[in-house]
Amino acid sequence: MDIKIRKTSPLQMKTSCMVICACEKNFSNPLLKELDQKLGGLLRKAQRNGEFSAKVDEQILFQPAGHLPAERVLLVGLGPVEGISTEKVRRAAGHALQLVAEKKFGQMGFALPPDGEGRGREYAAQIQAVTEGLLLAGYRYDLFLDEKTRILRKLPKAVTLVIETKQDKNRCEAAVEKAQKLCRAVILARDLVNAPGNIKSPAFLAEQARAAADGSALKCKILGQKELAKEGFGALLSVAQGSAREPKLIILQHNGGSKGEAPVALVGKGVTFDSGGISLKPGEKMDEMKMDMGGGAAVIGTMLAASLLKLPVNLVGIIPAVENMPSGTAYRPGDILTSLSGRTIEVLNTDAEGRLILADALTYAKRYQPKLVIDLATLTGACIIALGHQATAVLGNDQELVQSLLNAGEKSGERLWQLPLWEDYDQQIKSSVADVKNTGGRPAGTITAAAFLKKFANDFRWAHLDIAGTAWRDQDQPYIPKGGTGVGVRLLIEFLHDLAAAK
Repeated sequence: MDIKIRKTSPLQMKTSCMVICACEKNFSNPLLKELDQKLGGLLRKAQRNGEFSAKVDEQILFQPAGHLPAERVLLVGLGPVEGISTEKVRRAAGHALQLVAEKKFGQMGFALPPDGEGRGREYAAQIQAVTEGLLLAGYRYDLFLDEKTRILRKLPKAVTLVIETKQDKNRCEAAVEKAQKLCRAVILARDLVNAPGNIKSPAFLAEQARAAADGSALKCKILGQKELAKEGFGALLSVAQGSAREPKLIILQHNGGSKGEAPVALVGKGVTFDSGGISLKPGEKMDEMKMDMGGGAAVIGTMLAASLLKLPVNLVGIIPAVENMPSGTAYRPGDILTSLSGRTIEVLNTDAEGRLILADALTYAKRYQPKLVIDLATLTGACIIALGHQATAVLGNDQELVQSLLNAGEKSGERLWQLPLWEDYDQQIKSSVADVKNTGGRPAGTITAAAFLKKFANDFRWAHLDIAGTAWRDQDQPYIPKGGTGVGVRLLIEFLHDLAAAK
């Protein structure tokens, strides 16, 4: 889609479909009054009949029948004017794009609420949100679909974002460009998550990371099995030993900050397929376990976005990539592993493998002397039980860091909810035969998994994001199609923007 900015009136623009955002109890503004006149009172009639009151996610389509240059007018609701947020704008744009694609309209215009609401920086942020909503709603993983199936929906070739004053144009064009770069990274993360397991080996994930580096200013380093063994990645290699596919450790670097400035380290779980190992998962929905590298995908996407946006921070991204399979060489319940840190781990369940590879990756991150570390992982089913698919769990050893991530979640629309990480939970992962055991049982499963990771993250400021419930969707959402969501990329970029601004 070609997205451009134009200063004009939504009612004077010729297009296949003009999308106009409306707010509850605000139908008396001049634009909507004029629109109602052009439609012969149909808008007021729809309001009186309860067909459209501009609530969040509501929409109604009109055919002006020659009374307007636009062939159709689609109204989308944002709720009360005082409650407008970038997330509501993003959702409205996503809803609109879905209808336009389904109807196969060739062109589209989009107008935010009129009367100068939210000028300046806030207005530009809304334009960015519109662009994100459009681009992310247009995504489909259709690599393996035939051409006939692909054309059941057709994206508009051109989208014009209508603004009211020329003074907004430069700022809004910059917002569109930022959103395009950010969405490119989110789409990469979605593609990686959606790729099938027969294609997505640890080597494939490493190749995709290197390709992202080749297409940007990122630096990329890959450690193979021999290097990992030489270094002493005992926990990671144990998880990998059941698969015929060799593990990889992917390291990406973005040097956008001052020389010598301590980097932010991002660590992402990269289990390219998780069968559970000998502690085999149930067969139902095991196909979805191709998404168990969602944390790694988020880190690769974030690193790409940081490079494209030229963020003024130093970053290192670390993705331990393995496949967890049952076989005659697989690690077993009851095994005792020696991690990269030297800490020993008693294995009670081979399906609690993500925390094992993250333990070694967190230890490796210390070599970069980071100012802070954030890990992302589809770590526990318990997180879905606790928070559903609406929020990511956040836990950590630094409340200021956790609060900054919570704030970024609200602004990006990728919301977080903090769970406690009290020392009381350490009792559940105490082992009588090793330094720690890899599971604390069913109670507080998300928390005890984080308590395990905390033992390998005590040397730095650290936060853990459990994205088990948010990395994958079973149903389409306004701008998130079924499948991999790419969650984490927009959140982390928002966090890093705030971090850079606070310098």
